[in-house]
Amino acid sequence: MTDSIELISSQKSFGGWHQRYRHRSETLGCEMVFAVYLPPQAEPEAGLPVLYWLSGLTCTDENFMQKAGAQRMAAELGLVIVAPDTSPRGPEVPGDPDGAWDFGLGAGFYVNATQEPWARHYRMHDYVVSELPALIEANFPVSQRRGISGHSMGGHGALVCALRNPGRYLSLSAFAPITHPSDCPWGQKALGRFLGEDPSAWREWDAVELLAGAGERLPILVDQGERDDFLAVQLKPEALREAAAAVGHPLELRFQAGYDHSYYFIASFIEDHLRHHAAALCG
Repeated sequence: MTDSIELISSQKSFGGWHQRYRHRSETLGCEMVFAVYLPPQAEPEAGLPVLYWLSGLTCTDENFMQKAGAQRMAAELGLVIVAPDTSPRGPEVPGDPDGAWDFGLGAGFYVNATQEPWARHYRMHDYVVSELPALIEANFPVSQRRGISGHSMGGHGALVCALRNPGRYLSLSAFAPITHPSDCPWGQKALGRFLGEDPSAWREWDAVELLAGAGERLPILVDQGERDDFLAVQLKPEALREAAAAVGHPLELRFQAGYDHSYYFIASFIEDHLRHHAAALCG
């Protein structure tokens, strides 16, 4: 392991290890923290596949790892899970000028900002797609067989990372993703500030818009709670279904009765998602 990453904590879980690390990100221009779950099969030279998990608004690397209950199934399947933070952080990183929770710190939206003062630090897309995997593959017993998933803002991030980078990932899923950020308040606020007020610049960061020109037809699994308070205004899964149907992109969109936007929802269906990824990554 290189001295470019610093171990913060290490805890045994289902025979493997949940570990948190700190490193200096050149892409983001600040220190970043990420979490790794290494299943019991993670011996030297093991070359295990990796699932990258992207969390939602206000979250850090800790939410999913503590609340989703993914470690048991990851240990059974032999999957490494990597969970980055959701945005750059630190005294040098600007947040929302109004102190709002849905933009800035904890809300990087997994895009590459082009507008000031955000452009220097808010390049979460490049961090997730390039810098972090290179760091993981240089320091842990993993292969280049990658999957990606996420929740809400992180579901948006997972869809966009995969659709913009054909061949980079072998599997894709999302929980309650923001599917059409160009057409919802959360997305319009974030994209307008990060990318500028011209909506044409937003299209390459919008899964609904990207589906038509996707360079591969990677199957997508999406779960959505029917009692989700954000369903109609912010998430718009039907827009994703319509866009996928228009071009024949394989999408399994499941509406789950009685479930909301919480980690109780994620924990209830995380096994299905991990098996979905393992079918592509471990074969």
